[in-house]
Amino acid sequence: MHGNRFYTLTASCPDQVGIIARVTGFIAEHKGWILESSFHADDLDGRYFMRIEVKADSLPFQLAEFRRRFQAVADELKMDWRINDSAVKKRVVVLVSKQEHCLYDLLARWQSRELDIEIACVISNHDSFKGFVEWHGIPFHHVPVTPDNKAAAYAEVQRLFEEVHGDTMVLARYMQILSPQLCAAYPGRILNIHHSFLPSFVGAKPYHQAYTRGVKLIGATCHYVTEALDQGPIIEQDVIRIDHSDSVDDMVRYGKDIEKTVLARGLRYHLEDRVLVHGNKTVVFR
Repeated sequence: MHGNRFYTLTASCPDQVGIIARVTGFIAEHKGWILESSFHADDLDGRYFMRIEVKADSLPFQLAEFRRRFQAVADELKMDWRINDSAVKKRVVVLVSKQEHCLYDLLARWQSRELDIEIACVISNHDSFKGFVEWHGIPFHHVPVTPDNKAAAYAEVQRLFEEVHGDTMVLARYMQILSPQLCAAYPGRILNIHHSFLPSFVGAKPYHQAYTRGVKLIGATCHYVTEALDQGPIIEQDVIRIDHSDSVDDMVRYGKDIEKTVLARGLRYHLEDRVLVHGNKTVVFR
């Protein structure tokens, strides 16, 4: 990421001749300085994807004016698009249960500014990490989830997310299934880390499932949350090789390291507007 303030334009539209020329021509017209650009054509669906970073102080106007002027280009190309300002930190809400490794890792990366974000609050269905989170100066909310109170619990999670003006919700080994209403409220804004190499071993105890199946690779998957359990668009994955001598406990231990790095990478790609969702797939401009 650059030290200078920049705007990130991400877009997709039906593939056609002249898309890059039209968009970069508009930026050049206004003396915009392009710092980075990425493009991808999906031949199967005939769709075109792009991500362009423009140096903010090279343009003669602010973001609101860019949006107003660019709309004509977007309409002409039938484009889905958005543009964000690198100077505006994304506000992240972290959900966690009893497993601490992903939470600890995110807080360490936040504290060292490796992840340049605001952690607006942490929400948990247990109160185990209250002291640890509050020690970091981050608000902690205990929202218990039982078979009888799920609708009310997730309504409270949504209320808290809205109250702190959250941009992104991160399930850092949050071992509950979100309500369909909550999933539908924030499409492409809720990230989960699943402790298996999806689509293998969805749901609970994937390392036990993997051990029973005798696999030689285990992994972790960062994906967007949808109503279908562990089926959302995949952002990032990684694997590690294992063999017959590894126990379930060994696999869990190896897996924790992969989960942390995959979640951090996936979250970074998301926060830097490097992920464009296309149906149940993603285009990730690394």
